Amino acid sequence: MKQEIPLLVKGGRIIDPAQDSDFLGNVLIENGVVSWMMREGEKLPALPENYHILDAKGLIVCPGFIDLHCHLREPGFEAKETIETGTTAAAVGGFTTVCAMPNTQPVLDNASLIDFVYQRSSQEGVVRVLPIGAITEGSNGKNLAEMYEMASAGAIGFSDDGKPVSDPNIMRQALTYSKGVGLPIIEHAEDIGLSSGGAMHDGWVSARLGLVGIPSAAEESAILRDISLVRETGGRLHVAHVSTAGSLEAIKRAKDDGLSVTAEVTPHHLALTHEWILGRREFGSNGHVYDTLAKVNPPLRTSNDCEALITALEQGVIDLIATDHAPHTPEDKLVEFGDAAVGFTGLETAAGLLLTLVQQKRLDLLTVIRSLTEKPASLLATKVSGLGSLAVGSVGDITLLNLSSNWVVDSSNFQSKGKNTPLDGATLTGQVVATVYGGRVVHDSENRFAVERKGALDG
Repeated sequence: MKQEIPLLVKGGRIIDPAQDSDFLGNVLIENGVVSWMMREGEKLPALPENYHILDAKGLIVCPGFIDLHCHLREPGFEAKETIETGTTAAAVGGFTTVCAMPNTQPVLDNASLIDFVYQRSSQEGVVRVLPIGAITEGSNGKNLAEMYEMASAGAIGFSDDGKPVSDPNIMRQALTYSKGVGLPIIEHAEDIGLSSGGAMHDGWVSARLGLVGIPSAAEESAILRDISLVRETGGRLHVAHVSTAGSLEAIKRAKDDGLSVTAEVTPHHLALTHEWILGRREFGSNGHVYDTLAKVNPPLRTSNDCEALITALEQGVIDLIATDHAPHTPEDKLVEFGDAAVGFTGLETAAGLLLTLVQQKRLDLLTVIRSLTEKPASLLATKVSGLGSLAVGSVGDITLLNLSSNWVVDSSNFQSKGKNTPLDGATLTGQVVATVYGGRVVHDSENRFAVERKGALDG
């Protein structure tokens, strides 16, 4: 992406985990890439004759966020979301790269549909979109999709998303192919024999509400199976949205044994519990009993699970944070709890929820930034270079954060078509102020983007 006028991001606290950088300074982006990054007070290289300024004083400046797991719904479900609205929401949330899951209509299970997503995103996208191909044809779990062809077309991994691969032989074949193409199998770990009919976490809340629960073992047993198949095939496995404390031991053991296993966690599984379905809410959000806005799969678990996931993220057992942004229409949620669609929109609230945990001293700021930048970039290294860092020559993607900003979530103001969030009305601390994609300011909530400047950097 070419930027005609260079952009100077001026006077912020630069945090770049990929370079172990944390200092006050300035970043210059020219022609869509980082030209230089300098500490405040250092003698600067010659500035271009003309440039724009983005005032970052008092803000955190970090690489653009990367979301390895979101749903843009296009093609086929444009009433829920489109590439245009989803990427606009991503920019508001500080995400400059989003990886789109294949559960569209038709399912992204061949090279032509992978190409469609790239073409559509080049026309309508506000930020970078990287498609994920299906593991099986139509995500029906029966026959492998054209993995090699999709990899050649630019797929960054393979997943049947909300439909776990139940057939172990199909999963074994998929992992074997993943080794050959060098791309991960991104698996929704769930034993549907254990979870069938379940609507929320199996615990005291489900018992009180009379709802069929989904036991933690449904996730944990599926992860154990898949890791054993990785051990046999040497394939690459990425475990999506880990939700239980019991899953962590198997993932840690696989990593300790040198297996190619990585894992992600969502902001909501770090911060929210099954008690939200009772209407017991934190952060001042609005809720009621049997609230379908809090229905998600895997379900919200216990506070002990949340704390275990936070610890695992900080220790590196879990590699990264992904939103699992799942926009739905109001009709999808305004039904009885058991019939409601699972998931909620998350691109525009992810940073605020995570930074609120930082303010509560439950989560470390550096861990949050690393988990949204350097770590997901490492999984995409075979397909896209220069992501997740502000090193010279890296893509000019930057997110600016105000750690002290208090704001109230109002889903009616979302750029996403999906307004389905249990965080509506919540007061969060910490917010994305501006987002830069390839040197272009694509979000600027505080009007910090200045008109063209000339000559040397002034005060």
